[in-house]
Amino acid sequence: MDVPAVTSATFIINPIAGGGTIGAAERNARLALSIAEGCRVPAEVFVTTHVGHARELARAAAGRGSRLVMAWGGDGTINEVASALVGSDVALGIVPAGSGNGLARELGVVMRPRHAIADALHARPRTIDAGELGGRVFVNTAGIGFDAHIASRFATARRRGFLGYAGITARALTSYVSLQYRVAVDGGPPQQVRAVLLTIANSAQFGNGAIIAPGARVDDGELDLVIVEERSRFRTVCALPRLFNGTADRISGCRITRLQEVVVDADAPLTFHVDGEPLQGGTTLRARVLPGALRVAAN
Repeated sequence: MDVPAVTSATFIINPIAGGGTIGAAERNARLALSIAEGCRVPAEVFVTTHVGHARELARAAAGRGSRLVMAWGGDGTINEVASALVGSDVALGIVPAGSGNGLARELGVVMRPRHAIADALHARPRTIDAGELGGRVFVNTAGIGFDAHIASRFATARRRGFLGYAGITARALTSYVSLQYRVAVDGGPPQQVRAVLLTIANSAQFGNGAIIAPGARVDDGELDLVIVEERSRFRTVCALPRLFNGTADRISGCRITRLQEVVVDADAPLTFHVDGEPLQGGTTLRARVLPGALRVAAN
């Protein structure tokens, strides 16, 4: 049997990710411990009870000396765990159980929990970049504008999953009002732009196979700024299928810039999101890359 790459592991399970239940979380906990025991890796399991709990548990696990902290949940759970591990030598593992699973797909993590756990226990951790927007860490994508608007609606939606997200997006496309932004890249002069979408991508995809930043890499020391200018809403809607064939950069009014830092300014307070978590900021937001800030247990 292959020798595990880690000497201890902590599993943090979000019981409601992907529409799950407490009963399912208990079964998942037993599965995690069973696989870890079979690999002869000492492990502990915790189930989250509130927003921010995964971050607290991950920070405590790292303090106790755990070498791998596995986030079993969606993008929000992964963000909480990752933000606690950024800058440390403790590795992040992922068991995908969310609506989009953007970072998991980007890293090639399998969707089957049993295999995702075994793979993480045996993977040699590697470093990837993280990003920071408005003082909050993100590992997949962050955004200002339409995707932040969708994130705020989805956070309180009863219907989860891809269909719920798609329904909210479809309704918002007809009513969303784009803003005028002033965008300054890497210390350069600010450029005026009216944009329907302003995404800051560490990885290439939102999730569910939707590629927002073709060519983005999680380990290149840069972020990809994707701006889709407001030209014709009808043309924007018609261009949405390009997200699923890797040609988002060909959408009319789309431009992608690789950068290390960007400052976005507007005349009104800005709603933004980090890995799908909606937040409210001031009229100025700063984003920057955190090169090689996170270790991940993924092949």
